[in-house]
Amino acid sequence: MKDDGAIAIAAEGLRKRYGDRWALDGFGLTVPEGTVHGLLGPNGAGKTTAVRALSTLLRYDAGRAEICGFDVARQPAEVRARIGLTGQYAAVDEQLSGRQNLVMFGRLYRLAPRAARRRADELLDRFGLTEAAGRSAGQYSGGMRRRLDLAASMIVVPRVLFLDEPTTGLDPRSRNQVWDAVRSLVAEGTTVLLTTQYLQEADELADRIAVLDAGRVVAEGTADELKGRLGGDRVEVEVRHAAELPRVAALVTGLASRLGGAPGETETDPDTRRVSAPVADRVTALTELVRALDDAGISVADIGTRRPTLDEAFLHLTGHGADRNARGGTREGIPA
Repeated sequence: MKDDGAIAIAAEGLRKRYGDRWALDGFGLTVPEGTVHGLLGPNGAGKTTAVRALSTLLRYDAGRAEICGFDVARQPAEVRARIGLTGQYAAVDEQLSGRQNLVMFGRLYRLAPRAARRRADELLDRFGLTEAAGRSAGQYSGGMRRRLDLAASMIVVPRVLFLDEPTTGLDPRSRNQVWDAVRSLVAEGTTVLLTTQYLQEADELADRIAVLDAGRVVAEGTADELKGRLGGDRVEVEVRHAAELPRVAALVTGLASRLGGAPGETETDPDTRRVSAPVADRVTALTELVRALDDAGISVADIGTRRPTLDEAFLHLTGHGADRNARGGTREGIPA
């Protein structure tokens, strides 16, 4: 059960150097128990290095970290007893069947044979692998191997689960199955630290999100708080003819000024024939803009209001977009 006052993950001033480059440069994070905390960042930002450091897989050069109150550097055995980890690449035995893989992991976690088989069947069902349970993992598709790998990390429900880009390469249905499994674990009290390059994934799952760049956290908050840094709602108009852009831009700018927006932030995109500007009251803005366009005799292709996306917030905070590599991410800070 979640304890609102308990901290599952605490890191302060973590630094890790590879050659002349700092993979972590003052990384800090606090994650309450029973929550999902997302780590977003472009390739090379330090996401995987942070996960490896917090899960005892590498020693950091400076700083301090605790998992469930145990010091990561001084008490690694205590930390490992309380965590689960799924890395970027599947780590199943391709010679064994799906069920045999999960039973093997159960036995390694010291479950009794019957309990290991029962838990394996539960996880095979949860991840939609029951029909393929008797086939060797080497015959599985990449998505199926990924789901089997995730199932293996959940044999024993951990207090803290590290998921390093868990759904890279999965189809939408498989991704939703993983999301449902994560939500079930969190409902049972597990804390999840999730690195991902799918911004929708962070938006869907994370209670809070930390944005990493150059080995440090550059912004943190809920998805809505991060989006809010771009100024809230925007009114957007797509004109039918590019020649109408200046007139529409003038109307939108004036509207934004009257309704408490930021007229200096009106954006015009000739390629898409769109004009947009932030507004304080999107319902009133939309109503008045439709009336103003009609009075001016301007016919438009589309009009509406929208809120900034997490993708736009990410671009604003880091200066570049999130990488989306369908074949999987790179391993930040790990020398080839």
